[in-house]
Amino acid sequence: MKILNILISAFRALQRNKMRSFLTMLGIIIGVAAVIAMLAIGQGAQYSVEQQISSLGTNVLIVYPGSQNTGGIKGGAGTNTTLTEDDCIAIQRECPAVGLISPGTRAGGQIIAGNMNWATGIEGTGSDYLEIRKWGIEYGDFYTDADIKAAAKVCVLGKTVADALFPDGSPVGQTVRIRNVPCKVLGVLTKKGQNAMGQDQDDVVLAPWTTVKRRLTWFPYLRQILVSATSPGNIPVAQTQITELLRMRHKIAPYDADDFSIRNQADLANAATATTQILTILLASIASVSLLVGGIGIMNIMLVSVTERTREIGIRMSVGARSRDILMQFLIEALVLSLLGGITGILLGVGGSGAISSLAKWPTIITFFSILLSFGFSIAIGIFFGFYPARKAAMLNPIDALRYE
Repeated sequence: MKILNILISAFRALQRNKMRSFLTMLGIIIGVAAVIAMLAIGQGAQYSVEQQISSLGTNVLIVYPGSQNTGGIKGGAGTNTTLTEDDCIAIQRECPAVGLISPGTRAGGQIIAGNMNWATGIEGTGSDYLEIRKWGIEYGDFYTDADIKAAAKVCVLGKTVADALFPDGSPVGQTVRIRNVPCKVLGVLTKKGQNAMGQDQDDVVLAPWTTVKRRLTWFPYLRQILVSATSPGNIPVAQTQITELLRMRHKIAPYDADDFSIRNQADLANAATATTQILTILLASIASVSLLVGGIGIMNIMLVSVTERTREIGIRMSVGARSRDILMQFLIEALVLSLLGGITGILLGVGGSGAISSLAKWPTIITFFSILLSFGFSIAIGIFFGFYPARKAAMLNPIDALRYE
């Protein structure tokens, strides 16, 4: 009951100076709202990056040719010609940690359909490509192993290409020309959007890798080998098995460098996640500065309140109030200010995050942790910055307080 009386007294004291109380809470309101909004933006960015990376496929390893070295001049990754169809077959057969595999080659060119045309990339892939990439067919079909063996003149269009070439109808069953090679459209891929690098993943044409190799590029080697490990835990095992197998097949001496490189999708995901986590912490740290400013405001106003109410404190002490009662009274007043500011700031932060997501088209994610963290900070600041003024009030001499004008 005593605490209830102190709370009622605290609210009455704050109501006597409504504008001053509101301005004092404003620092806490802005601080809490800013922390929640910044954490929501950071979490949204992290989720967006994770989604973009996961759109590249799960448990994915990409094997690239290494760097060509001519007369001491290194051409960079992918310039060597070392990966072959036999390498792909050997990986499938001799690496137990490998589940699915897709040989890869590529070309670029103008795609023509009637009086429409579109410049894009042509990816030559295997029949497991879509399952490795976790990509679906919106309508139509994908090419089969029989199409790959026959180097059939067939293709599947990305959504961007399909919309550009066939704006008024379905491309399935239609014929497009790729570098003057007529190809039947079997299907259209589901929309994937941009990848982590900002590239449009739907601006692509997929065709059997044998078709691209024999009819478009006449390049005898593979540009890449896309591999899916049997499970996330087997990604390092698969990478080791592929490395050992290719070194043996390419007759690389023990101390010589690999003539190929393997990129691990999980490493990319971890690096991107770590970056966005650092960004989130940085944004929240900057926003939390306003919470400290709000706490200083509470201390300042509470010190003013102690000075204004010195005679009231003296009267309370003279009728039996103890020092700890005075301490509790002013500490609860500071805590009420910070709590009301914290609750208002949470509501403002949630609303602001929704507005940012709606207006700026930026993904935001509000978590229970961010709300709890902000609310906890507001309580801690109320106690920390309210303690000194409350203690000062509690240490007043009753006689001196009664004499105060």
